[in-house]
Amino acid sequence: MAVFSVRHKTVFYYARPVSFGEHRLLFRPRDSYDQRLLTSTLDIDPAPADIRWMHDVFGNCVALVRFDTPAKRLSFDARLTVDHAPQAAPDFQIDPAALTYPFNYGADDRLDLGRTIERHYPDPQDEVGKWARRFLAHGDRHTDTGKLLMTLCYAIRECFSYARRHERGTQTPYETLLLRKGTCRDFALFMMEAVRSLGFAARFVTGYIYVPDRDGSDTLGGGATHAWCQVFLPGAGWIEFDPTNGIVGNRDLIRVAVVRDPTQATPLSGTFSGAAADSLGMTVQVNVITEGRLEGTLPIEEAICKKIGT
Repeated sequence: MAVFSVRHKTVFYYARPVSFGEHRLLFRPRDSYDQRLLTSTLDIDPAPADIRWMHDVFGNCVALVRFDTPAKRLSFDARLTVDHAPQAAPDFQIDPAALTYPFNYGADDRLDLGRTIERHYPDPQDEVGKWARRFLAHGDRHTDTGKLLMTLCYAIRECFSYARRHERGTQTPYETLLLRKGTCRDFALFMMEAVRSLGFAARFVTGYIYVPDRDGSDTLGGGATHAWCQVFLPGAGWIEFDPTNGIVGNRDLIRVAVVRDPTQATPLSGTFSGAAADSLGMTVQVNVITEGRLEGTLPIEEAICKKIGT
């Protein structure tokens, strides 16, 4: 077990006092069997006129904030503590019928999974699909389902380069494949579309990652919100895959929201009334610390790039 303390602070700066429209916040971690929110505070300056909490269509906890005071500075400062039960290694309890690929989801599962199985982004020549199919066994042999997904995750970690990007949004999966680099959001979306091309259900996760050693650590994505994906496997349910770091399972990952597409998981969004030139920019600070943790690491498969010729 581990207790993580998270601080997530975002500040917007303006050249003159401006009026603010409604802001939407995705800061509050999801309670589940493997993580439990212990404490939560949210300081907002200027003080809001109203804060309303709701669950979105995916069951994520969303805060809707309204203001009636103009200001030159708008600050959101969230402090959270989370009880976390990390998995030291992946443990796939997959239904026998789905142990090897290909398999079919049951009729009820397929109906409920709906669009999480469908591809969402243009790929005219099916390049993302071709990339994913390179990991399948040849001939009449079946492919071990768990190993297939782990290999896909590790291949992105080993063969693509992480690069911070300040622009909003994500690259298309095809762009990520062409560039062989991207952010954690790009890699999560790329893996989602890759496994969807094989018929798996996948969804996008946004949250935080604990980086044990910020100086010299190989863990990427710390110091900001983090993104990864989940894949649904019969019998095992939704399994976490962090292709940015080659993590399978929930180790060091704190879930805040799960959605069908990254466009639905912006941590903080809102509007202001004024000219575009009034906006002077923003700063985002995310810090995750722990008072204790269960040690355990997952191996990165080093020879993948050689095996697939990339």
